[in-house]
Amino acid sequence: MALIKFPTKTVNSDVVNPYVNSIFDNFFNDSFITDRLVTRVPAVNISEDESSYKVELAAPGLKKSDFKINVDKNLITISVEKRDEKESEDKVYSKKEFSYLSFTRSFSLPDSVDYTRIDAAYEDGVLIVSVGKKEDAIVAKRLIEVK
Repeated sequence: MALIKFPTKTVNSDVVNPYVNSIFDNFFNDSFITDRLVTRVPAVNISEDESSYKVELAAPGLKKSDFKINVDKNLITISVEKRDEKESEDKVYSKKEFSYLSFTRSFSLPDSVDYTRIDAAYEDGVLIVSVGKKEDAIVAKRLIEVK
């Protein structure tokens, strides 16, 4: 017995030619096209402990001097613009993506931030921005006894 797979799309979608839709699907699902459509920004982890907030930004291959961190009112902006000016005449590239790198990430800061306690460190490809909290925003922990 032979099994024949029928398309799962509606009957009217493949009226002209069933192969035309599959060609366009393959073209638009190609990594060459989707790589250009996806914005490239580094991944971020934001955590909070009792005395500060931490923003961890994964940005390998950069130097400390490449980062610009600006604080304006309740907005912190982390940006990088790095260009690779070297051109190699002896190599023929079929795909070249890392000729320059630039991105900007902005985050809103809550009212509990102490703006004098903002520090940044870059270690092992991860930028760690520590934003301290005001003293009145730090909640004292205590055990409540049930009566």
